[in-house]
Amino acid sequence: MNEDVKQTVWVVGHRNPDTDSICAAISYAYLKNKVDPAHEYLPKKAGELNGETRYVLKRFSVQEPETVTDVSTQICDIDFRRTAGVNGHLSLKRAWELMEELDVVTLPVVREDGLMEGLIVNGDIAKSYMNVIDNSVLSRARTQYRNIIETIDGHMVVGNEHAYFTKGKVAVAAGSHRTIRNDIDEDDLVMVGNVLERQMVALETRPSCIIVTKTTPEELDPQFVEEAQDIDCIVITTEYDTFTAARLINQSIPIRYFMTKEKLVTFDLDDTVDEVRERMSKIRHRDFPVLDEQHRYVGMFSRRHLLNTSKKQIILVDHNERSQAVEGIDEAEILEIIDHHRLGSLETIQPIYFRNMPLGCSSTIIYLMYQEQGVEIPEYIAGLMLSAILSDTLMFRSPTCTETDKKAAESLSVIAGVDIEELAMNMFEAGSDFGSKTAREIFYTDFKTFYAGEIAFGVSQISAVTTKQLDQMRQELKDEMIQVIADKGLSMVFVMLTNILEQKTELLYEGGNAEHYALMAFGENSRDTEGRIMLPGVVSRKKQLVPPIIEAIQRDE
Repeated sequence: MNEDVKQTVWVVGHRNPDTDSICAAISYAYLKNKVDPAHEYLPKKAGELNGETRYVLKRFSVQEPETVTDVSTQICDIDFRRTAGVNGHLSLKRAWELMEELDVVTLPVVREDGLMEGLIVNGDIAKSYMNVIDNSVLSRARTQYRNIIETIDGHMVVGNEHAYFTKGKVAVAAGSHRTIRNDIDEDDLVMVGNVLERQMVALETRPSCIIVTKTTPEELDPQFVEEAQDIDCIVITTEYDTFTAARLINQSIPIRYFMTKEKLVTFDLDDTVDEVRERMSKIRHRDFPVLDEQHRYVGMFSRRHLLNTSKKQIILVDHNERSQAVEGIDEAEILEIIDHHRLGSLETIQPIYFRNMPLGCSSTIIYLMYQEQGVEIPEYIAGLMLSAILSDTLMFRSPTCTETDKKAAESLSVIAGVDIEELAMNMFEAGSDFGSKTAREIFYTDFKTFYAGEIAFGVSQISAVTTKQLDQMRQELKDEMIQVIADKGLSMVFVMLTNILEQKTELLYEGGNAEHYALMAFGENSRDTEGRIMLPGVVSRKKQLVPPIIEAIQRDE
């Protein structure tokens, strides 16, 4: 691996990302790039953006991070052999020499546009040498004269080396003149010694090419050269004797003729190591081509490369639970975690930097780290972190909000040059625009899975600035919840319909004991006259909803 290339570290939030997880990833990646120039820190997202976050990124002219759905070790993470492909016109002789130079047994045959044509292995070349009884194979393979010249160390005297031998067989002009005439047909490739009489007899048959052996261009008779030109017969000389030239000439055949073209086993750059290992266990090949997303050849991958795998390096923000992390997190190397939630289920092999603070927002923690590192905050980064704080604290209305969050938001609003209330209201309205979304899209806008012992349950929170916006989707969400339980294998699912301005939540629920645990957590008085569970003052999933439900489940065991 090139030591001058910076090692990449991904900064990524949780699945079904909210504004904090996206803004924290972007802001923290910026900070890390400032304090650690030895690495390249890239913000990523683990799912689609919601309307609120899209508004924030557009408001502050920030590009949406690339989506990653799996951080398992992939072929692109491994330092495999990035050897160039070869042209299908390459001679067998030159292919063999290349294999020895590169110490490989397989060469990829690649077109000019980068697409794979086939593979040639040393066994294919060995088999081609055995097929010496077929004296027409050179023409059937459309062998280029340039290949022939290269193979027999020849010199072109008459003709074009880029032309192809496409008809006839390979013949040797030996014996009497009658024998020569009988053995050679029109368009054949003829080998003959530097004997003028035999050369002239060979020309009578109008061959495609005559190779004069054991001679040089200067030693040819001008009469022979002139008559060859008159009938467009290619003339090549070689200093090899006829026996040696005849033995070597089959090595000039293009590898395209012998290469394997069907049922090629290839891997893609994004194939995981586990997938590759499983497929390799069923195949005896030693080397496999690697293709990019456009199916163009990139390099060759062999079994020994599996011994030197390199895990993706990851920094997690705004979560520390496996169920909320991107797929394949167990195969990645987690370097840091920046979070403000309860401790979750992630484990690491090595000690890591883990900063967890009881604040209302992960971006508040990152703001404090900017202050500690003495790094100046650009306007757009300030706007992102401010937006994250306003989103997570519901403009300071959430019980998770602290004085530290408020002070950070006030400082960031000055740097970003925005009004806090104006920004918050525009964000919430953008996030409450449900008109063009399906029930599934709305449900997964902010959804997380939680565990209490053996029981897994999901909680989706949908926030809006008016009750009317929430009322429009109630029944569709109830239907979707039933499907989510089946899809995710959950015991129960809750949906918080949260009115931001009135600071209250209507709790929807599905699943065997969902109602039982909800009433245990919030009391029978939480049920209104219409049978709904109404939770005045409850706006925080993290602090006000999930803990009471987990406690209810534990008490009931």
